[in-house]
Amino acid sequence: MNMVKTKINQSLGKSTTLRLFFSWVLLMSVSAVFSQEIEENIEVKVDSLYREDQFYFGFTYNSLLQKPAGLNQDKFSTEISAGFLRDMPINKDRTIAIASGLGFSYNNYIQNLAISRIGEKPSYAIIDPGSAYSKNKFSQLLVDVPIEFRWRTSTYESYKFWRIYGGLKFSYLLMDRSVFTDDQGKVPVSGNKDFNKILYGAYASAGYNTINVYIYYGLTPIFKTAAIDGDKIAMKSLKIGVIFYIL
Repeated sequence: MNMVKTKINQSLGKSTTLRLFFSWVLLMSVSAVFSQEIEENIEVKVDSLYREDQFYFGFTYNSLLQKPAGLNQDKFSTEISAGFLRDMPINKDRTIAIASGLGFSYNNYIQNLAISRIGEKPSYAIIDPGSAYSKNKFSQLLVDVPIEFRWRTSTYESYKFWRIYGGLKFSYLLMDRSVFTDDQGKVPVSGNKDFNKILYGAYASAGYNTINVYIYYGLTPIFKTAAIDGDKIAMKSLKIGVIFYIL
């Protein structure tokens, strides 16, 4: 009798184990099918609101146009600029956009136009070619407001694309400094009121990926009222270099 009970109990145990096993298999199968249906119903959402090129950094060679007679640039004059732009796409594919923002630029112009001060009034003269001097330059710090139109081949999947950007840049002069140094000492001039406080010009950049060529043409003269022997100094700037765009 005990042996019969034992066998019955063993059979019941095996039966329970089998039921549990098949229940677990059924549960896993149902879960797999259910999960697959959920995955099939999930749509991959594209970032339709992506933007491009939020930050920029530029380095250019500064050339002076419409120079007075005798003025020369004998060394490398540069501009360093950096800032932030708000990208605003205007078409569905987001390949066309407008952008505006805020930045800063530092310019130096190394040339042979000596700037000194007689009383409170600045004075200008072309340095005699036979004169010995070690330094002559003027520099400017400006706050910039660029406004540009953008075309690019970008997609939400790739940060590498072709681009052509162009527009206007408005600048406000924050600080200026001129320095002439010879064997008799240094002649610094700051806060020169003859400089134009507000400058603007047209620019364009083009390239692929991060590095792009850049050109800027100044539409306003650097000086507002400066003159040499009564002849107005109407110099403008032409800048050619590279610009880096970073998200």
